[in-house]
Amino acid sequence: MANIRDELLDELLKETENPAEFWGEKGLLAELKKRLIERALNAELDEELGYFKHDPKGNKSGNSRNGHGKKKIFAGTDQIDLRPPRDRNGTFNPKLIPKGQKRFDGFDEKIIAMYARGMSVRDMQSLLEELYSVEVSEGFISMVTDAVLEDVKAWQSRPLSPIYPIVFLDGLVVKSREEGPVRNKTVYLALGIDMDGQKELLGLWIAPTEGAKFWLSVITELKNRGLEDIFIACVDGLKGFPEAIESVYPETEVQLCIVHMIRNSVRYVNWKDRKVLCADLKRIYAAATVEEAEMGLKAFSGKWDNKYPTVSQIWRRHWPQIIPYFDYPADIRKVIYTTNAIESMNRSLRKVLKTKGAFPNDESIFKLMYLALDNISKKWTLPIRNWKAALNQFAIKFEGRFQV
Repeated sequence: MANIRDELLDELLKETENPAEFWGEKGLLAELKKRLIERALNAELDEELGYFKHDPKGNKSGNSRNGHGKKKIFAGTDQIDLRPPRDRNGTFNPKLIPKGQKRFDGFDEKIIAMYARGMSVRDMQSLLEELYSVEVSEGFISMVTDAVLEDVKAWQSRPLSPIYPIVFLDGLVVKSREEGPVRNKTVYLALGIDMDGQKELLGLWIAPTEGAKFWLSVITELKNRGLEDIFIACVDGLKGFPEAIESVYPETEVQLCIVHMIRNSVRYVNWKDRKVLCADLKRIYAAATVEEAEMGLKAFSGKWDNKYPTVSQIWRRHWPQIIPYFDYPADIRKVIYTTNAIESMNRSLRKVLKTKGAFPNDESIFKLMYLALDNISKKWTLPIRNWKAALNQFAIKFEGRFQV
């Protein structure tokens, strides 16, 4: 850190009658920052030209000073009006503040942090003006946040670990006006649990509709990025997914999310019947064995089919993707088929999305989702609870595929 002489500080303070004015928007500190930046820019131009101002060496040198321009920059949270020097040939591009750059490092991060937490552009503009007396345009905010798009591309194509014992696949509906009228699009998320029990988002995909062809492209992408094996894929009845994963990972067990099965079931049930019906459903998914679960389904059907025949039909139709659940002890089921990970993530994402309305294009969707998820994932510091016990179960059940 540079040593600043007390005499210099005393000299500066003499210029200010009221010391409190030192910190003001137009106070001495702001003026000092402006002068310091301009002095540095002039020094850069001296080095660029090879001579100092008024030096005879500049005569017929092929380039010379050409007055000053005007430029508004953001230094931290301060807005500064500069008069940067210009050269006659227009080739001078300072390193301190390159052409086209309007801010120092630090200001962008504040904008990106607010954007990632779901603040609307208007709220961001109001907050920056209220806290820092800085006016920023919608285009400026868009330009700052667009800088992460290259990060999104690199992240989406990054190599993956060879094994993720569990992969959750789910989707969130967003509104898009890319093709004219506002329409729904779905953002599909793949959340993996690695061999250490840590959560990792594997990728994002956007599609107006889902199906076997779409899911085949997603699964193939994961395979091409190095994911060699998945033990269990937990999904929300995603259309075409079982067929797609079977073609790429034929040994993977496809497990329907039990929580989503319950939600889909009560969709057809009157409010006054839901509590009792859900208690009867619990006798199915909380059964100790497949045989006991089948007996529970049969009892449920006999009691409710006259009133809500669709519910038991849903469970029977998806039974092959439900029964893998019963291969594990009750305490391990909570670990390997828990929806806490994906549900917690979705709740956080919905808080962000509810302020955004309709997105102008897919890039804006990717940008916000990536920033929001990057912010959410910072809290993923601990492994899934009871993961070691689950890992031991995997070692037995998937012997030969299990890598230590």
